Amino acid sequence: MESAAELRKLDGAGKVAPADLADAMPRAAELSIVLPTFNEAQNVPILIELLHETLDGIDWEAIVVDDNSPDGTTEAARVLARQDPRVRVIRRIGRRGLSGACIEGMLASSADYVAVMDADLQHDEALLPEMLAELKHGETDLVVASRKVEGGTIGEGLSKFRAWGSNIANSLAQKLLNVSLSDPMSGFFMIRREKAEEIAPRLSAQGFKILLDIVSSFGGRLRIKELPFTFRERQHGESKLDTLVTLDYFGLLLAKYFGNAISVRFLMFGLVGASGLVVHLIALRLFLVVGDYGFNLAQTAASFVAMTSNFFLNNQLTYRDRRLTGIKAIQGLLTFYAVCSVGVLANVGVAGLIYQDPAYWLFAGTAGAIMGAVWNYAASSALTWRKS
Repeated sequence: MESAAELRKLDGAGKVAPADLADAMPRAAELSIVLPTFNEAQNVPILIELLHETLDGIDWEAIVVDDNSPDGTTEAARVLARQDPRVRVIRRIGRRGLSGACIEGMLASSADYVAVMDADLQHDEALLPEMLAELKHGETDLVVASRKVEGGTIGEGLSKFRAWGSNIANSLAQKLLNVSLSDPMSGFFMIRREKAEEIAPRLSAQGFKILLDIVSSFGGRLRIKELPFTFRERQHGESKLDTLVTLDYFGLLLAKYFGNAISVRFLMFGLVGASGLVVHLIALRLFLVVGDYGFNLAQTAASFVAMTSNFFLNNQLTYRDRRLTGIKAIQGLLTFYAVCSVGVLANVGVAGLIYQDPAYWLFAGTAGAIMGAVWNYAASSALTWRKS
């Protein structure tokens, strides 16, 4: 590193010589590695060290995008950043979700190429130089690390159940969205930054499957290369993916299938509502048979059971980026009861206006249900899970 005296070298006009300044400045990164994190305080220092070893000779930077982890991931990353100019940190407050973190990280980059990988050490960082070389050849826009092409494997990184679920998810993506990738569920890829910039306005900030979103949004216009890799076992912390992510995934599939005409969040709200119908019917049967309630009382009690189920599912999944906890969750539940009660009135009112002839019962009922769902979604977004 040049001394202060060397940096103050003047040209003939008494100004710092541009050539000297250029020599003194650190070289810009040609590769940005976006690391979305949540509770990865133990893993981030290990991964940064591995990146130093693997990317020797490459101008790179790591952009840690942390969703305000309670385990101190942000501070652990900042400690590294104070010692290492290659590390940058973005702390997100009031926003959660892997896809949103990836989008923010990619848009924070000025490098020609951007990689996305997990910070949990399950992705093989040794593949990054090969991925970069493929993009620099100029014939590829996106390089995907795949567990499904010849030479790739899930390894010990997924349980048998999660591997089975991943296979089903891959199959649905390929059939419904005509995605040609062998592993559209992969979270490890590298893309030309200008392509990421181009498609960013059309991507969903919700959910966990950013690669599927990118590929389907481009509609077959990306030149893609897949490279095999082995999915490693997690060393520290716990997976950010829970069983509720399955609903989140189906919401993304449906949104893309219908050309983004309906938001992912509304579809998620609808899927949760559909599950609430099942809960309602089960509860109704139990109150009628086991509790020996009269129908009206059983129907009312079952409605509250279903609303309670819907609230907690929506809180965990649909509005995970605005998740309510503690006393706010209790307050949110009460407002959700109020919102859904008005939704029932909207449902019945619209259906009653349409239902003039018994032959129109199906149309009337469907219209009322849609009106109730739209009201519940709009009102709960504004009241129950309003942005802070």
